Amino acid sequence: MAKRIKIKDLLNSTDFGQEATVMGWVKTFRNKQFIAINDGSTIKNIQAVVDFNSFDDSLLKRLTTGAAVSLTGEIVESLGKGQRIEIKVNTLEILGDSDAEKFPLQPKKHSLEFLREIAHLRFRTNTFNAVFKVRHALAYAVHKFFNDKGFLYLHTPIITASDAEGAGEMFRVSTIDPDHIPRNEDGTVNYKEDFFGKATNLTVSGQLEGELAAMAFGDIYTFGPTFRAENSNTTRHLAEFWMIEPEMAFYDLNDNMDLAEELLKYLISYALEHCADELEFLNSRLLEEEKQKPQADRSELDLLSKLKFCLENNFERITYTEAIQILRNSKPNQKKQFKYLIDSWGADLQSEHERFLVEKHFKKPVILIDYPADIKSFYMRLNEPDTEGRKTVRAMDILFPGIGEIIGGSQREERLDKLEKRMEEMHIPAEEMSWYLDTRRFGTAPHAGFGLGFERLVLFVTGMTNIRDVIPFPRTPKNAEF
Repeated sequence: MAKRIKIKDLLNSTDFGQEATVMGWVKTFRNKQFIAINDGSTIKNIQAVVDFNSFDDSLLKRLTTGAAVSLTGEIVESLGKGQRIEIKVNTLEILGDSDAEKFPLQPKKHSLEFLREIAHLRFRTNTFNAVFKVRHALAYAVHKFFNDKGFLYLHTPIITASDAEGAGEMFRVSTIDPDHIPRNEDGTVNYKEDFFGKATNLTVSGQLEGELAAMAFGDIYTFGPTFRAENSNTTRHLAEFWMIEPEMAFYDLNDNMDLAEELLKYLISYALEHCADELEFLNSRLLEEEKQKPQADRSELDLLSKLKFCLENNFERITYTEAIQILRNSKPNQKKQFKYLIDSWGADLQSEHERFLVEKHFKKPVILIDYPADIKSFYMRLNEPDTEGRKTVRAMDILFPGIGEIIGGSQREERLDKLEKRMEEMHIPAEEMSWYLDTRRFGTAPHAGFGLGFERLVLFVTGMTNIRDVIPFPRTPKNAEF
């Protein structure tokens, strides 16, 4: 097979008059003369020009949308608009036919809902070419950011016996025959006969194991799949998703906020620099979609402006108590326009409240800190009660425009007595978590960390509106295709 040149490299070439071989998939074939080809290396196509008198008509009829081709020809300057270079074809080979009657991706606009039904083919569209190029760049940038800062990349277990969040929404992992379940005398499942000898599940977070490593290496991060058996059919939830979770010894909450803000700005900046073509395409796509909406429903910022908005503003840092006061006095709350009205301190903030703070009140990203202890996890460091006796924890959430919470984290509770008491209050068995408590028994130190849902990040940077469109093969209730 002839050595090919990638279309991305060819489009930047100035080797006019030289011969090149290109392989890719046909996007369109017009007037029995112009072939638009894409090989996945770039969102842009290259045009190849054939002299139909020089090729057999039966061969040209096989140049249908989706067909894989190899062609060799001379690199020439293009006379067409919007392109600098094209190929004048000398030889043409069909590597794989595509039946035009059956191929579902015809050269027309397809809805995202339709493309979700054929997720195995949607990579071939411009939209998903752009989305997954951005996803790749962001994943690489995550590793680069932490590596350059001297963090250790830790692979935490996929199968675990702990529930880091205490929510109980876990996928069980078992080799027990469902038709012959061993049971104890009281009727409960006898997990001693299972593969691991105890109840196990797919991980909901790598945080607890990450804390163990942070107590030895100082700064670590995890980046891997996590699972939640949450029966939520929404545009923001997945049953399988990827999490970035750094844990840092000798960090307090302020250090944690500084690192999280720096990370988000780095990732957005990296995408803008390295995915300019893809983001320009996605921006244009969104602008077209916005035209179909009533004026009142249109976004104030286009995608590129929204990304730069996050780079150019220092994140506003306020306490949960201050946020509640702002929300209680806000027009949407007083006019009962919020779906969930804010009546009193202690309410768990919803996406509508988070977006109001970011998009309407402060008009910049917001970091909320010091949440009520009752609505947060057991491992978060307790503050001293406030003047009204209310208990809060050193938690933080970072809120972004259009999406709400994008990062959640905290300073961890390093004091053994406080942690044990909190676990008791939340009915978390200390015996089973003895390995975790050892980090507080032997050389405990202040430490902090956070979790960044990778798909939420990709959703924000690409401007897509459904989280199922930023992961290759979404896992949702009643859906585990491919």
